[in-house]
Amino acid sequence: MQSWPVQDAKARFSELLETSLAEGPQLVTKHGKAAAVLVPIRQWDALQAAGKRALKQVLLDPAAPTGIAVPARGGLKLRRV
Repeated sequence: MQSWPVQDAKARFSELLETSLAEGPQLVTKHGKAAAVLVPIRQWDALQAAGKRALKQVLLDPAAPTGIAVPARGGLKLRRV
């Protein structure tokens, strides 16, 4: 990933955009610190799709920081009628 100072990014935005499309994400820095990343839309869409999970997946995720323990299923004994 190439780094662009904000002044260069502003002055050469077309080049920044073309480089992003050809080579992938480009980092924009402000005062020497990372400030933003320009990402091609196809990668952005993939990131957005990967970040979306169904509510059921979130609730049943054992690593979820909710503090809610989900008991194992199938451990109940059924009474005879």
